[in-house]
Amino acid sequence: MNRREFLKLSMATGAASYLATLPLGSLSRAFAATQGPGLSDPALQPKFATAVPNALDPGFIYDTSKGKIKVAVGQTVQNTGLVAPDGVTPVPTTVWGYGDNKIYTWPGRTFEVRSYETLEVKWENRLIDALGAPLPYILTGKDNTSVGYGDYTGRSVVDTNLHWAYSLHGYQQYSLATDGVPIVPHVHGGHSDFQFDGNPEFFFSPGWGVRGPQWVEKKYLYDNSQPAGTVWYHDHALGITRLNVYTGMAGFYIIRDDFDTGLAGNPLDLPAFPYEAAFAIQDKMFKDNGELFYPAFPGDPFYDDFITGEGATLPPALFPGGGPTGLAEFFGDHMVVNGVIWPQMNVEPRNYRLRFLNGCDSRFLAAQFFEVPPGAMDFSTATGPLPFNVIGSDQGLASSPTTGQTTLLMETGSRYDVIFDFKTVTPGNRVIMKNIGGDEPFGGDIPGPQVFGETDRVMAFDVVLPLDTAVPDVSPKGINFGPVVPTPTRLRK
Repeated sequence: MNRREFLKLSMATGAASYLATLPLGSLSRAFAATQGPGLSDPALQPKFATAVPNALDPGFIYDTSKGKIKVAVGQTVQNTGLVAPDGVTPVPTTVWGYGDNKIYTWPGRTFEVRSYETLEVKWENRLIDALGAPLPYILTGKDNTSVGYGDYTGRSVVDTNLHWAYSLHGYQQYSLATDGVPIVPHVHGGHSDFQFDGNPEFFFSPGWGVRGPQWVEKKYLYDNSQPAGTVWYHDHALGITRLNVYTGMAGFYIIRDDFDTGLAGNPLDLPAFPYEAAFAIQDKMFKDNGELFYPAFPGDPFYDDFITGEGATLPPALFPGGGPTGLAEFFGDHMVVNGVIWPQMNVEPRNYRLRFLNGCDSRFLAAQFFEVPPGAMDFSTATGPLPFNVIGSDQGLASSPTTGQTTLLMETGSRYDVIFDFKTVTPGNRVIMKNIGGDEPFGGDIPGPQVFGETDRVMAFDVVLPLDTAVPDVSPKGINFGPVVPTPTRLRK
């Protein structure tokens, strides 16, 4: 029995006896873990109080009509719906997002391109201050060598002992402090030539002062030679991909064609904006002051699991105070959709096309949908799970819809295209998107163990808008684009 199996068995055995002593209605907090002083408590954060931005809102889509565009990474401050420990005062979050015209967002604004039509993107690294100096890394953790235990105002969490951009042969003279944070964009799921694919060794620092050993040029050409579908873009720099994406470097890249046009009246009878939406789901941790938090030091969540618990000895000369060190996995205790914690969306009683991206670091999502009364924030009065139809995934539209599904398993980095019929919901009621995937690496257990108290819910849909009868309520009928896989004639191991 390995360590994780032992932990899961111990948790299940201990939980069974513990749950028997709990009063009815307290199960939602049974496995809740206190992450430490200075960190945001998810139980105190508002649920379904902030409207979710739609990544397919026309105002959130880049103008690519000229076939070329400049997109940069820069620093901005964004409200996520997070509040201070007093439960009232909003606390903003500093993020690194994509954007143009010096307007950066998390997630980055959406590319919407045509299948087989080329787009040229000049990616820029503007992680600099007003004087042009490199910005310090915004993810910091406890630094037990200089500040008190539990004080999350310490050093950067970048582990420079890893195989990473500035540890390569010929690059050791560079540093984050003097040369800035390296980045390289990757269109995940896109058909790209190698020089434009975002290979980790194609990285570049602000102003292209440092260029990776395989860097080619500033302009990337995307021929978009693939069917319509949901793709996404994110950073891919060597050794810090997990951190750069966590800071906000991610966004949607939507491919359209003559059938999936994104417009009302399209040949496939697919719902179009505002009845089409794209949601990037991520899990995060925050400090009380709104800053993003990522574990890397002794006493941080997961440190004992992957360092102390594994008997690892970190040389003090390389890891003063025990860190920062890269940990094998990360699971956040706040669920975030399009940069907002536990958001909601007002909908009409009709079919909606919902595109989901699992942008989490390590978390598999197993999504279900439950109907609850107006304003409900948990599942104590829920009915469901409600059925939905899956019409596409990573490689675009399916060969045919998969109808009547009640659970959608979403692996990390994956995209799924869903039709949900809100006519089946009592007008005025709410639908909560539930996650039963668990707070640990996916091992086939559904539902999985819930270590945190609030990660079983993702977002809510409130069926409160009147039906706009001027817009037909459509449901796709003509999806025949995916491959039809025949019965196998031979099996190999």
